[in-house]
Amino acid sequence: MVVEYNLIRPSQHQASETVVNPPQPIAPMLGFPRPLVTVDVILFTVQADALQVLLVRRPDDKREPFPGRWALPGGFVNVDADASLLDCALRKLREKTGAITPYLEQLGSWGNATRDPRGWSATHCFYALVPVQAVELQKGANAAEVGWFEVEAALRKRLAFDHAELLAAAVARLRGKVEYTSLPAFLIEEPFTLPALQHVYEVVLGRPVDKSAFRKRMQGGEFMEEAGMRAAEAGQLGRPAMTYRLRDRSQAVLFPRTFNARGADEVA
Repeated sequence: MVVEYNLIRPSQHQASETVVNPPQPIAPMLGFPRPLVTVDVILFTVQADALQVLLVRRPDDKREPFPGRWALPGGFVNVDADASLLDCALRKLREKTGAITPYLEQLGSWGNATRDPRGWSATHCFYALVPVQAVELQKGANAAEVGWFEVEAALRKRLAFDHAELLAAAVARLRGKVEYTSLPAFLIEEPFTLPALQHVYEVVLGRPVDKSAFRKRMQGGEFMEEAGMRAAEAGQLGRPAMTYRLRDRSQAVLFPRTFNARGADEVA
């Protein structure tokens, strides 16, 4: 599910009405314990020829669960500040990492009585894609350190809570969807060239893809627009490469076929 941002405006008729003493929401008296509710965000980028994930290190406070462990950025839903799970995800990213991402997708929900030593806990997990150049890391609330890690190295760490399971699910989801979508275009800074975009695809997939089939797929997907020729570098031979921008940064494009390895025919 791709999360889109929609601004809802009242109709002209509604705007002209005067509301006298609007009804106040009634807080129900709940006669049962409520679980802890959190949101966790898995932020991916590509740098140093590797798919990387953002982790935050929890403070060395023995009163907190998993002190000093690396974890995914996230935290509790604030019922006064968060109108939705999406709002909570964006707030936690901003507070704990300083990151703002153009692409955010809900991954799933996890919950049980043992994932958090403080009590029965449910978390709603999102994953986000961002060019590394667009992120200026900063320490935030309840985050002693913030840093990028290659996903394979991150998965080998003893992450806090069940975050290794969440991360593994996000990596599998991303690599699966890359086979038939334009998602990697959210991981590269604009404007970009087709060879640079192909490299990002290959980094995420962990294998090469056929150059001719890739160019045909990208140019026929109608999700990019030309952004001008890249300036020639000193000593460069041949024609400068065309650069591109995304036409719509709110959602990915679906392709009718998956990618196959370099030198092989495309899967029908």
